[in-house]
Amino acid sequence: MFNKITIHSVTVLDQNEALDFYVGKLGFEVADDVDMGFMRWLTIVLPSDPERHILLEVPGPPALTEEVAAQVRELLTKGALGLAAILTTDDCRKTYEELTAKGVEFTEEPIEQPYGIDCALRDPFGNHIRITQPVTGPVEITPADIARWADDNV
Repeated sequence: MFNKITIHSVTVLDQNEALDFYVGKLGFEVADDVDMGFMRWLTIVLPSDPERHILLEVPGPPALTEEVAAQVRELLTKGALGLAAILTTDDCRKTYEELTAKGVEFTEEPIEQPYGIDCALRDPFGNHIRITQPVTGPVEITPADIARWADDNV
């Protein structure tokens, strides 16, 4: 039926500030920037994955009423909208150092996990982003790993 995801939406409060962060700091590129009159269609891509676009979307009409948009903005700034993306890298620690030097603030430093090395950050609006250096080969997760994750996230 379906064969791929081409566009994923990330809610932002200011598209220019989002460009500064996603393009200026994380290394995405602008794919589309179109004034549609009723909204700005702004998508970004990773240079290594140009087929998958991220729509940097401001909550509001026509998709949402102003009342609902206000609620979404409030939830976003509290970090309550969940995971925006998991980005993969060949070297998580090096990526962490490079982004830290650019002023990106992390919520978690790189840590060894059974599935690889990963760290976490939030974008300027509260979206949660993880950066992962996956292990090669099969991953074995033990009950102790699950218990540790549960303790860390309570």
